[in-house]
Amino acid sequence: MYLYNGYGYGNNGWYLIWIILMIACFAFAAWAQAAVSGNFQRYSRVMTRKGITGMQAAQAVLRANGVTGVQFTRISGNLTDNYNPRTNVISLSAGVYDSNSVAAVGVAAHEAGHAVQYAKGYGPIRLRNAIIPVCSFGSQLAWPLLLIGLVIGASSLVGLGVLLYALATLFQAVTLPVEINASRRALEALETTGLLSEDELPMARKTLFAAAMTYVAALATSLVQLLRLIMIYLSRNGGGRRRD
Repeated sequence: MYLYNGYGYGNNGWYLIWIILMIACFAFAAWAQAAVSGNFQRYSRVMTRKGITGMQAAQAVLRANGVTGVQFTRISGNLTDNYNPRTNVISLSAGVYDSNSVAAVGVAAHEAGHAVQYAKGYGPIRLRNAIIPVCSFGSQLAWPLLLIGLVIGASSLVGLGVLLYALATLFQAVTLPVEINASRRALEALETTGLLSEDELPMARKTLFAAAMTYVAALATSLVQLLRLIMIYLSRNGGGRRRD
């Protein structure tokens, strides 16, 4: 049994499944974001026994991996920390740069993990860099092409929009292992260098795990949305029929 849903023709059972999946993805994303904020705030109140700051922890991770030449800068915002490979600069937010909390050490070490990835030539991060221009271009044009194609009834434009959205989804898929690997490198360095004690490491791990889940949620949402777009494209090319 088929119905018309406003975007194209499709099986109403699949459409219901898509709605359920999207609701689940949004709920998962909301949980992951709340977990990141909650864990960071919770473990921001736990000071490390060694009293090292986030910036010092990141430096230690780099030294442990034999990486040199990375610069540091303090930036505004909350959890805006990042590593820029073009400038070879790790930017740490005020709540991380000078803080000696377990949460700050974990976040800073994670960003240092990205710097180590670049220095070591980690495959997935090189792939992500290679596809960034195409994926960025695709993500900007995907929805305009889809909407124009649907309005004027041009299946070729709809198909192109789906393809470009698929490229953006590919970027999400490549980003996930990159983020997980950066956290793994960070935690290994924090453990081997003894910067965090045995009871402090699980706290940092929980903070970084919650952050990784936000990327899982983003990928899941993108995949479910891509599934819907493929259904729309197929329905406009004979994949469904209108019920009178």
